[in-house]
Amino acid sequence: MVRQNFVFHPPIFKNLGFFQKGFTFIELIVVFGIIAIMFAAIAATLDPLGQFQKATDSRRKSDLGQIKKALETFYNDNGRYPYHSAVFRIKPTSTGSDIAWGASWTPYMSVLPDDPNSNQQYVYYSPDGQTYYLYARLERGVKDDDVCNGGSECTSLLGVGAFCSPAGGSNLICNYGVSSSNVSP
Repeated sequence: MVRQNFVFHPPIFKNLGFFQKGFTFIELIVVFGIIAIMFAAIAATLDPLGQFQKATDSRRKSDLGQIKKALETFYNDNGRYPYHSAVFRIKPTSTGSDIAWGASWTPYMSVLPDDPNSNQQYVYYSPDGQTYYLYARLERGVKDDDVCNGGSECTSLLGVGAFCSPAGGSNLICNYGVSSSNVSP
């Protein structure tokens, strides 16, 4: 004799819907709506794009600080700062070639840092060999406390500011600078 498992469901429970499986469409919409609101609140709080920009700007500041130390060492060795080239790169001698950003500058730096964004570049300017200006463009702009405030800062290049974009690129005005100790950026 074969025995079958049989579960008895009284008709009253069947009519009340206790044995239905799954969720209704409305319940799913409510749950997804709550999840979306929570995700939006977390994303607004963390601001991932702002965090990436902040990290990139920190790298730019660090790069300019390292270049500044190398320039001071060059000054101690030669009694002057390096010349600047036509494209505002460092040019150690008046007749020599300039050093491209991202190239070696021995013995002062193993690699002369390059801007993390390929559409931007650092700008070096030394009008007399006794002073220098070094500029970058921070992505966060006025959200950064160290950005130039639009006054006389960051405007040493002919009084109109330095362009932190490569030749032929968009005209991005630099908004952060460091300089030799006898002048302000």
